[in-house]
Amino acid sequence: MISLKNIHKYYDTGQNKLHVLKGIDLEIKEGEMVAIMGSSGSGKSTLLNILGILDYADSGEYFLDGVQIGKDLNESKAANYRNRFLGFVFQSFNLIGFKNAMENVALPLYYQKIKRTKRNERAMDFLKKVGLENWATHMPNELSGGQKQRVAIARALVTYPKVILADEPTGALDSQTTLEVIKFLQEINDEGKTILMVTHELDVAKQCKRIVYLKDGIIERDEFIRQNRH
Repeated sequence: MISLKNIHKYYDTGQNKLHVLKGIDLEIKEGEMVAIMGSSGSGKSTLLNILGILDYADSGEYFLDGVQIGKDLNESKAANYRNRFLGFVFQSFNLIGFKNAMENVALPLYYQKIKRTKRNERAMDFLKKVGLENWATHMPNELSGGQKQRVAIARALVTYPKVILADEPTGALDSQTTLEVIKFLQEINDEGKTILMVTHELDVAKQCKRIVYLKDGIIERDEFIRQNRH
């Protein structure tokens, strides 16, 4: 599903170039649930941005579901691949304040030029899936943190993506809500969805099937977790 070969990424910092990713090799199979861990500055967010086609590697190869992704992609093609393959979940939810829960979930379908009735119908299906169908007409400021994150997960799923990319999805949540959101992500994963999650919380990472540890732009460790998930 995802194949990274010798990925390097540099950033210009005035006089110097900062070498952020230093030869990342990573294979992720369909249906895996992988946590990416590492201290601040280890390259986690840069790696996630490259995987999400929000940024590009300076050298190396990235294949997403057999398609090579690189700098030569024009923006409309990149947006098309993001729409087709990827769903995003962020720490800060990134919900639009003046749209209700259903409209937020339906938004990616607007960019796929799907008619409004069909968009809203599918958005309601996914709100039901996350247990929030009764909150469809509520605005984000009327929702708790956990509810906002579930709306964000429904929005990530509504385009039927192959991969969910989650950037610190529990970072803004209390421990009880964190458990609920992780359990929900595990259920999505059990249905066959590939999930990649950046987190700095080891107990969250241990709920995944595999943990990739980044340090100073290289993969320090890559381990599979043995667990009994219910």
